[in-house]
Amino acid sequence: MANHTYKTFSLVLATAFALLLSACSKEDKEPEPEVAVQVAPVEQTTLEHTVSAEAILFPLEQAAITPKISAPVKKFLVKRGSRVHAGQLLAVLENQDLAAAATDNRGALEQAQATFQTTTQAGLPEELQKSKGDMEAAQKMLDAEEKLYKSRQELFDQGALPRKDLDQATVSVTQARSQAELAKRHYDSLVAFGNDQGKKAAEGAFVSAKGKYAGAEAMLSYSQIRTPINGWITDRPLYPGEMAAAGTPLLTVMDTSQVIAKAHIPQSEAALLSPGGKATIKVPGLAKPVEGKITIVSPALDPNSTTVEVWVQAKNPKQELKPGTSVQLSLSGKALPNTLAVPAAAVQPGPDGTTVVMLLGEDGRAHQTPVHTGVKQDDDLQIIDGVKAGDKVILSGAYGLPDKTKVRVEAAKTSPEKEPAGKEADDK
Repeated sequence: MANHTYKTFSLVLATAFALLLSACSKEDKEPEPEVAVQVAPVEQTTLEHTVSAEAILFPLEQAAITPKISAPVKKFLVKRGSRVHAGQLLAVLENQDLAAAATDNRGALEQAQATFQTTTQAGLPEELQKSKGDMEAAQKMLDAEEKLYKSRQELFDQGALPRKDLDQATVSVTQARSQAELAKRHYDSLVAFGNDQGKKAAEGAFVSAKGKYAGAEAMLSYSQIRTPINGWITDRPLYPGEMAAAGTPLLTVMDTSQVIAKAHIPQSEAALLSPGGKATIKVPGLAKPVEGKITIVSPALDPNSTTVEVWVQAKNPKQELKPGTSVQLSLSGKALPNTLAVPAAAVQPGPDGTTVVMLLGEDGRAHQTPVHTGVKQDDDLQIIDGVKAGDKVILSGAYGLPDKTKVRVEAAKTSPEKEPAGKEADDK
């Protein structure tokens, strides 16, 4: 009986204790937790687009010099690393046969020239002199016949001369006039055209001889290898005595006083670049980037990579930039005024693959907001839409933060060296 009474009492006590705990939990409900975060305002500013890309260095100019004839190398006048100037003689090929052919053609030219001069300057005046004499004789004959005709006309008018004698004088005057006109036309023709056929033949022979001589001289000049550009000798694969083949490079000259970095940029980024823009080239082994300038933004896409080729030109006075080197480019694009920007750390991927920021609402909660981003400059990132100037985005503590979480704003931590002067004295 006592045992039963004890169990009943314990059950009542436990029930009362549970009811007491339940009442206490309702009266002392725990407050909603807050997450400490740091925020930054959405600012309206001017951003300058910066594009980073890998590139390869190329010389300013390059000439792979190939001979036009096949002949053994007689001698080289330069070696690898030699500095050369445009027009400088670099090598000579064996050319005895070509020199002999040029001499032979020079003799033929001189002979043709002499013939041409003889034909045009000696033969033609003699022919003209003879024609002029014939013309003058015909004119004198005409004058004599006209005087005779006039005297007979007077006698005929006086009745002292028969009609047949006057008619005979008329015929003689007509014949003399015809001979004089014919002689004058012949003389005028020679003056106007000269001895045309002989002159053309002599002139043709002279021109032909001149062309053959020029061809022989050109062939001889091909044995002298010259550079078309200023620069340095970077390749010389043969030695004196070896055969130089036509069309095969004998020497390579590069002008590396300046270099060109060629990069392929996505079309969307290349649209913000323009010739004349600033650029820097980061070269392996050099402590400081090299300043350069954008010279070409290709107007067409590369059909293989669908990218845009961009050239950056930089001076190379110390010859530290070597063609063929892989470098990193930093290209300055067009400025974007009055654009919204936030620290890049505030932007994160959303759960559905979009880009989002966490905005601090007036209710003290973090609100997940989709945004569209644009260009990046240093630590600032352009926001095209989704926010407005003056909004506050969450920086520290935003990653993995659920939507509508209650947050508490904390001031950004300041490193000791950046604390205001006199802070330590005030603390003391």
